[in-house]
Amino acid sequence: MALVYCRKTLSSRSRFPPPGGHHCHLPAGHAGRCEEVPYLAHLMKVAPRVAKKIVRDSVMTTGASWKSADAGPNRIRRWVMLLTDAELLKLGVDMGKLSPVIVAKLREKAATYESCMEVAAKLTWLAYGVQSCPSPPPNIAEYLEAVYGPIVAGTTACLVCKDLLDFADFARARRGKAEIETSHSNPRLHTPDNIGFAHRDCNIAQGSKTLDEFYDWIANILRRTGRTVS
Repeated sequence: MALVYCRKTLSSRSRFPPPGGHHCHLPAGHAGRCEEVPYLAHLMKVAPRVAKKIVRDSVMTTGASWKSADAGPNRIRRWVMLLTDAELLKLGVDMGKLSPVIVAKLREKAATYESCMEVAAKLTWLAYGVQSCPSPPPNIAEYLEAVYGPIVAGTTACLVCKDLLDFADFARARRGKAEIETSHSNPRLHTPDNIGFAHRDCNIAQGSKTLDEFYDWIANILRRTGRTVS
């Protein structure tokens, strides 16, 4: 069953609102106030760091670990990168001051507002499938399962190595970096069919390669070193 959303425009003070504004993603005809990410209401209460990570990774680009004129913005909403250089300049973002490498990295992370919202819902669905994650309330389970299918606890695996993930790893960090990161099968495509969670080490190892490219790279290394490739 496909959900039909309310899509009422929500008020926002964002410096970079999406074209057409932010929208309500509750089912059409819902009771009560509108909400942009209603499926995160439970995680916001029981695991707020995870919920905030899902929102951040869904709508924001990842960039340099610092912010400067030459490094560019380290976090900016993905839909902003769909604007032209002239439109960005009016918003105070001068792409002409950035190196071609930084511009390319920012542009390849662009995504529409709706894609970002779909990614947020998919990541929430995946989070509930992580081992030891608190079970979703019936209304949220019904919402997410209407779009992505049954939530089965303990089945969400690392997108890269395919080993099962544990919800406790979201809270573990090394050098300020979480043990579980949002990952992309193709790092240049931000859609619900292309995203998942991965161990930090696995995500770093994949780098800018697609998963197919990464697996081929690993297989070639194993062949050259005489290791067995099944």
